[in-house]
Order: sequence, then structure tokens, then C-alpha cells
Amino acid sequence: MLILLPPSEGKSAPRRGKPLNLEALDFPGLSPAREAVIDALVEHCAHDPEAAAETLGLGPTQAEHVLANTRLREAPAARADRIYTGVLYDALGLGTLAGSAKGRATRWLATMSSAFGVVRPSDPIPAYRLSGDTNLPGIGIVSSYWRDHLDAHLSPAAGTGLVIDLRSGMYAGFWRPAATAKVATVRVLHEHHGQRKVVSHFNKATKGRIVRALLEDGSKPRTPAALAEHLTALGWTVELGSPGKYGQQLDVVVREL
Repeated sequence: MLILLPPSEGKSAPRRGKPLNLEALDFPGLSPAREAVIDALVEHCAHDPEAAAETLGLGPTQAEHVLANTRLREAPAARADRIYTGVLYDALGLGTLAGSAKGRATRWLATMSSAFGVVRPSDPIPAYRLSGDTNLPGIGIVSSYWRDHLDAHLSPAAGTGLVIDLRSGMYAGFWRPAATAKVATVRVLHEHHGQRKVVSHFNKATKGRIVRALLEDGSKPRTPAALAEHLTALGWTVELGSPGKYGQQLDVVVREL
């Protein structure tokens, strides 16, 4: 089973640790592509900080992110599950998993990363600032760049198991699994006074809790329908949609956070 997660915009920068070593990351075949992105990002931020801030969508009070990007080679690195923060990762609580659940997280989870393509929770990376929709000089649109590199690595990682896609639209474009019958895309809907809509906070928090429950439970549903049944058994209200271009959608309906 492969569970695809979006990164968080906010990241926790470690104060100490060894510097980035791309060979220490999972999917080592991506090292050349990762080198190219890091080189382009560092050079752009160092050569013209004002232009880099505009490229990265940063305001005048966020200059420290541009400066931090110039130091990616020597900045302290830490496990990705300590770097990524925000609602989804807070609800998931990777740092509090223990035993077999922690081992499953290392094997099952894959977070899309604009700087590194994809990372596992245990991969040591520095904090960085780069979005998937950035047009990075020398690279182009970041999501398009990674779309050309990830399939050769993520398809074998998915194998014949179920792919659970929890990514937002921008990061879903990094890689589209070919075996769509084995892909479950999850959407969270907040129901209030009989009306349903996607609310970012509910969406992210619920997805984090779902992933944690799957890691702790350890079951491996083989199809989207089996996943819907399993999540229902775990206490969620789940509606299974029709198969689509990118997989079969599961709507998880929540009324309270």
C-alpha cells in the first residue's frame, strides 16, 4: 500500500543536524533530478534575492525564506516527519507513533516535495521554501518537472497494492498512477445544516486522522471499495463514488472536527 501526502507550506527548521546528503534519501535514483532542483533554487535565491522572492510568491517580510534557501547545502537536516508541520501533520502525529505503526509509516507514506520530488518520513532533509506551481529558472514549472521523473520510482513502490491519494490538486500533478482501478482519492466534506462543502481545516485534520488510524490498524485494503468499507468500520461516514480518470473517489463526511 502507498499513501500519498501533500507537503506542508510551513516547515520546522532544525537547529542542529548533519547537512543534506541526497544519497541518504529513499528513491536514490532521483538524486540527479534532486541535485538539479537544489542547484537551481540555491543559485536563484543567491544571485537575485528580490527576483527569487517574487518567483517564490514571498512578500517583503518573508526575506528569511529566500536566505534560508541559499543555505540548503549546509543547513541542518532532520527527518521529514519533523520538518513538515501544519494541520494534517499535527493530526497525523507521526512523532508519537510507536512499534509496527511507525514502521508502516516508513514503508507506506510518501510525501510530495517540490525540492526533492518525494520523501519518506525518515528521510533527512532541511527546511526549504518552494511550491509546486513555481516557475523555477533552469527547471520550469516544478510540478511538471517532477512529473517527468517520478513514475519510474513510484510505480514500483506502489506495486500491485492500493494507492491512497490524499494530495491537493497542485501536488496530485506530480505523479498520476497508471493503474487507476487501484487508486482511491479521498475528499473530506463538512456537513452543516444539510449542506456539504470542502473546508480546508476539516479536510486536512480528518485526512491526518485517517492516515494515523490506518497505520495503527495495520490492515491493507486492496481496492477503493474495500478501503471505504474499512474506514466505515473504523467509524467514519464514507460514500464511494464512481471510478474516474484518476481513480475512485471516496467522500468522507464529517459534522464535527
